[in-house]
Amino acid sequence: MQTLKQLQKGELFGASKLKLSENLAHFPEEIFDLADTLEYLDLSGNSLSDLPENFGLLKKLKVFFCSDNNFKHLPEVLADCPSLDIVGFKSNSIETIASGALNTNLRWLILTNNKIAELPATIGNCSRMQKLMLAGNRLTVLPKELQNCLNLGLLRISANRLAEIPEWLLEMPKLSWLAFSGNPATTSTGTASLEFVEWKDLKLNQVLGQGASGIIYHAERTSGNGTKDVAVKIFKGEVTSDGLPQDEMNTCIAAGQHPGLVKIIGQLNGHPENKQGLVMELIPASFYNLGGPPSLQSCTRDVFSEDTKLTLEQALKVASTIAAVAAQLHERKIMHGDLYAHNILVDQDCNTLFGDFGAATFYTNPSFEKIEVNAFGYLLADLLGLYKEEVQNPLLAKLSELQLRCQQELPSLRPTFKMITSSLAEKLKK
Repeated sequence: MQTLKQLQKGELFGASKLKLSENLAHFPEEIFDLADTLEYLDLSGNSLSDLPENFGLLKKLKVFFCSDNNFKHLPEVLADCPSLDIVGFKSNSIETIASGALNTNLRWLILTNNKIAELPATIGNCSRMQKLMLAGNRLTVLPKELQNCLNLGLLRISANRLAEIPEWLLEMPKLSWLAFSGNPATTSTGTASLEFVEWKDLKLNQVLGQGASGIIYHAERTSGNGTKDVAVKIFKGEVTSDGLPQDEMNTCIAAGQHPGLVKIIGQLNGHPENKQGLVMELIPASFYNLGGPPSLQSCTRDVFSEDTKLTLEQALKVASTIAAVAAQLHERKIMHGDLYAHNILVDQDCNTLFGDFGAATFYTNPSFEKIEVNAFGYLLADLLGLYKEEVQNPLLAKLSELQLRCQQELPSLRPTFKMITSSLAEKLKK
């Protein structure tokens, strides 16, 4: 992170990337000295409430983050930056979005955790939009013009006030990752009965991982059978970019047991700060994330290290496990909402575990399954992309054909996960 003093002294001249967090109350005019080179600007964690009228001088600016500030409106001057590709105003106090504030060049817009009650119809002019994050606002309806955003692949509308999910949303050709829990439109369902694990019987050790919704610890659980190593996820209790932690916990419990899911031992009880949590079996250290989350460049697509390779048989094994898990989830009317390689753990034998229910939602309309099938199609494409051999293999053509079926533009023509599971099982036998 750079400093305002460096900027004022001219030490940052020629920089393409700038990040300042110094409780700034006003936009530093010296930033315009970087107008010929600046492509990435992060002013998150300040006390800004407006941007200067000449903000459009930043002609090369592609990425602008301004989260955790004091904005009550989305600045209209954002539309004056011709190259602006990604904008993030998470956790401000934004109430209004003027019709002219939405830059039509945007590919990724983050407005999570604000006070937005209405989106302008001009959202439909954002034809490049692939990723739209609106969880934790006050939306009561979605403008019908949003359906014009034909490239929209990921949509987060959890924890709003939507009385219904519009039918046209289910017909959007590229929508693949949808989270909409915590709205009046969503079904409320009781979770399956689950054993309580007392806090006093747990000893927390090192942190194993941390996400938007909570922290996962290595822990020791003492019971009548002695001491056992377990994993404990403690939820933060705050709205995330995907939705509410309570919904994550409920869907995770309702998902039930499956060889492709991390086994849940019980629900945390007696936390000193009344925090909620889950106690799970410890995942062997031999497992690792198959992919990495999307980058600023890839937007909605996972990224993979160059040395990640799979045989077709390994790809088939991973795909079969995930399809079977997804089939079980959708039988229970649960949409995972984040079916990605970065939420898949594998070992060297491609034994597979599917996790992270942060975007999961209960639903009633069976058409929601076809949205997730599109996500599975992208996953299948990623798995086949990790096959590096040049040798022609009949299995490659068959899996490629299945991928195309999963990603037909008309959602109703896509197969169900039950059909996909059956198709993959036949290929496994051969």
